[in-house]
Amino acid sequence: MERVSTEYIEITPGVLGGKPRIAGHRIAVAHIAEMYLKMGQSIEEIAGKYDLSPASVHAAMAYYYEHREEIDRRTVAGEEFVEELRRNLPPSPLEAKLRAIRGE
Repeated sequence: MERVSTEYIEITPGVLGGKPRIAGHRIAVAHIAEMYLKMGQSIEEIAGKYDLSPASVHAAMAYYYEHREEIDRRTVAGEEFVEELRRNLPPSPLEAKLRAIRGE
C-alpha cells in the first residue's frame, strides 16, 4: 500500500483499479470531486453521507486539484470504455421489448 499526499489518501494496487481513494474506504477521489463539483454537495453532506471526516473529504479535494488532469483523463477514458461496451452489446430483453413497442 502506498500513502500519498496526506494521511487521508491512499493508492493500493488492486483496490479500485489503483485509483486514489480515501484511506480505509473504497471511495475514490474522483467520486468525491464529482459529488462536490458536479452535484453541488457540500463537504459536510459528503462526509455525513459516507461516514467520513470532513478533513478526509477536504484532503480528497486537495488531492484532486493537485492531480486534476490525470484524474479527469482516467474518468473520461473509463466513460468512453463503458460507452463502447454499450454500443457493442446486444440489447437486453427489456430493451428489445421496448424497442419493439416503439417500432424501432
